[in-house]
Parts: sequence; structure tokens; C-alpha cells
Amino acid sequence: MTLKKKLTLGLGFLFFLIFALAIFYSVYLGKLARDGQDILKDNYKSLIYSKNMALALEDMRTAVANIVFNPANGNAAPGYYEKLFDANKAKFEENLGSERSNITEIHEEEYVAALAKGYELYGEISRRLVTRDGGAALYFSEYQPAVEKLQRLINDINDINMQAVERKSQLAKRDSARIINLTAGFGVFCLILAFGYFWYFPFYVSNSIAYLAGRMEQLLQKSQITLDTKTNDEAFILLQGISLLENQLDVKPKD
Repeated sequence: MTLKKKLTLGLGFLFFLIFALAIFYSVYLGKLARDGQDILKDNYKSLIYSKNMALALEDMRTAVANIVFNPANGNAAPGYYEKLFDANKAKFEENLGSERSNITEIHEEEYVAALAKGYELYGEISRRLVTRDGGAALYFSEYQPAVEKLQRLINDINDINMQAVERKSQLAKRDSARIINLTAGFGVFCLILAFGYFWYFPFYVSNSIAYLAGRMEQLLQKSQITLDTKTNDEAFILLQGISLLENQLDVKPKD
């Protein structure tokens, strides 16, 4: 195998190590980022849905309270609170439907089913109050307890997803630590290989050239040829020796 081919293979080996290390890090870091997003995505959705339902429920209660206790609507336009109630009713139902399609945790389905059932009762009571078919007595005796029950269930859904986010975040941290250790170990392995190559290959090449330079010096001594200068550069010794031998051959008398 020629020296040029050996150098090409050696440099190719180093390039392969660098390329493999870059690919390894890219794949695992990309996997870590994707896993972290996918694991928590559904829980974050549930947190948004529960927040929207809580806000919509609060606005509906405001609208119902004004309809019951402020029949004249005060400074608001006629029908303002009825429209406010209807808008937030639609918002609540939209987010409730989205949450029912996004069950990810144990017992979450039970809370959502209880919320949907409680909302049916709430809808019947609130409809009577919005249409002025009930007064303050109905508001305090049935409407307020229904609202409080919905709030508790929404908080339960929110809490269960918050706990899941915390738990999965801890698992993601452990996975990231494992991946970091794995990539660090692979990086150290590649560095050891590269260090071994850097130590062995120059040693191998320099020893080969030094051996040739030593043989050249022996040949020059046998031929009674003295180098023009003293140097430790093996390549210079080889080139100078070849030049001196050529000169000797040129001046050698012909038979």
C-alpha cells in the first residue's frame, strides 16, 4: 500500500469519526426535543381548555347575576347580558368538547364525564334564569351550587394535567440526562480513537521515513560520501542523499 493511500485512509477515518459524532449528537438531541414536545403537548391542551372553561363559566355567572339582580340592565344595552351568556355558553361547550377528545391521564375521563353531566344540570338551571323563569331563590339554592360544582371539576381536570406535566417533566429530565451521558460516552470513545490515530499514524510515518533516512546515511558512508550539512530532517537527508548519489553516478568513469 502506498504512503499516499495510507494517508488518504487515515484522514478518511478521522473524517468518518467527526461525521459519525455529529450525526449521533444531531439524532439524539433532535429525538430529545421532539419527545419533550410530544409528551407534554396534550397536557398543555387540556390546561388551555380548562382555563377557557373557567373563564367562560365566570362570564356566564356574571351575565346570569345581572339578569337576575339587575333586570333593567343598568347602563348596558338591552339584551347585552343575554348575548354575553350565549357567547360564553358556546365557548364553554366548544372547549368541553375539545377536552372530551383529549383524554390522556388516569381518572381524567371520569372528571370530564362528571363535568359534562354537571353542565347539563347547569344548563337547565341557567336557562330558566336567563329567560327570567326563576329569581333570586333559584339563583342561590340551585344555580350557585351548580357553578361551584363545575368549578371544582374544572380545577380537578386542571390539577390532574398539571401533575402530569410535572411528572413527565421529571421523566424527560431523566431521559435527557441518560442521553447526555450516552452521547458524552460516545464522544469520549471517538476522542480516544482519534487520539490513538494521532499518536500512531504520525509515529508510523515518521519511523518509516527515519528508517529510510538512516539507511541512506549508511549507504552514503559506504560510498564515502559526506552530507553537506548536519540536520535532523529525515526528508532533507533522503533528498540530499539521492542528489549526492546521482552526482557520483554522473562523474563515475565509463568502462
